[in-house]
Amino acid sequence: MNRYQITGRKTAGSTEALLASIARSDSAGVEMIQIREKDLDTRSLCELVSRVVSLCRHAKVLVNTRVDVALACGAHGAHLPGDSMAPLEWKAIVPAGFLFGVSCHHLEDLRAAEAGGADFAVFGPVFRPLSKQDERACWGLDGLKTAAASVRIPVYALGGITWENAGACVEAGAAGVAGITLFL
Repeated sequence: MNRYQITGRKTAGSTEALLASIARSDSAGVEMIQIREKDLDTRSLCELVSRVVSLCRHAKVLVNTRVDVALACGAHGAHLPGDSMAPLEWKAIVPAGFLFGVSCHHLEDLRAAEAGGADFAVFGPVFRPLSKQDERACWGLDGLKTAAASVRIPVYALGGITWENAGACVEAGAAGVAGITLFL
């Protein structure tokens, strides 16, 4: 099962606690870590991303939304919201192998992400999220199964993912699981 950690230093309690969590995840073989710290200014975000890139020996590091920061700090890719510029547009200016993930909440979003050149999608909420209030309807395992079967790119389950339900998400067709609380 592929694992995709999404950061949340406030949920972790501090930047140092977050870095300790990332180090544990990297040692445990987590495949990707998304730096998702929307409230940080550019300089602070660059400092954090640089620390995480130097800390990780195994996990690929992606930066939420900020392709410029990902490139400047030597990250392996970026994670984009569904309504952003398509990955194909970015791929003309990024190095070969630079990864793009896209957040998707509907089947149409998944198809658009695939057509737009995304390397993978994060889809949800599958279950009620643990780390934030989200009023969107949950897809459940049947919805996840339909979503994963609707595209060829890997789909990661997001929203209310626990170690108890992660296996069921993979059985439903997800390439892996993503989350914040899951890794803390």
